[in-house]
Amino acid sequence: MKRPFVFINSAMSADGKISSFERRQVRISGPGDMDRVRLLRARSDAVMVGVGTVLADDPGLRVKSQDLKKMRSDRGLPEDPLRVVVDSRARTPPEAEVLGEGCILAVSRAAPEGRLDSLRERCEIVVAGEERVDLAELMSILKKRGVKRLMVEGGATLNWSLIEAGLVDEISIFVGPMIIGGEGAPTLVDGPGFSGGYPRLELISVDAIDGGVLLRWRVLS
Repeated sequence: MKRPFVFINSAMSADGKISSFERRQVRISGPGDMDRVRLLRARSDAVMVGVGTVLADDPGLRVKSQDLKKMRSDRGLPEDPLRVVVDSRARTPPEAEVLGEGCILAVSRAAPEGRLDSLRERCEIVVAGEERVDLAELMSILKKRGVKRLMVEGGATLNWSLIEAGLVDEISIFVGPMIIGGEGAPTLVDGPGFSGGYPRLELISVDAIDGGVLLRWRVLS
């Protein structure tokens, strides 16, 4: 299967949580790591999130820095990478910040048509899969659209689904110097979990930043 190079980028606390038990955004990264994330986004062809992240954080996923916008323009690219939301049942609010020109909402065939009618006015709808979005099919569609490098910015369920499907090449994790706690708080990867055949990682680099540590891993096939 032809697909983009896919990497997950996330920040988590020292105890492995990416947000609180209230599912509210927690600022884990410091200024240095935020600069790194902005550059990663600007260097990507597309940025992907799951609907849970949209509902919890309402991210825009656009490039805000004028310098980074110019960097993309100088390369003949749009100012912002393509924004992709994985949303099997079309639960994204029509007023969500991520929507607009340059956004793809990936849904399954089970998405209610009434929901799609209002969302079509705000974004492009791509249908892949029956009950849930078929991520492998979606990756093939994105590759055909010219996406070579795809940045995944969460959340935990989407991370699980991509890793479980064998669709992730690298994982970058900033581990911040804080404890969040909570048995119901999301971790980097949630979902049903593996009972064996655990995906293995190869460490690429370790760097101290913002009082925490940035880990880069290669996902072994």
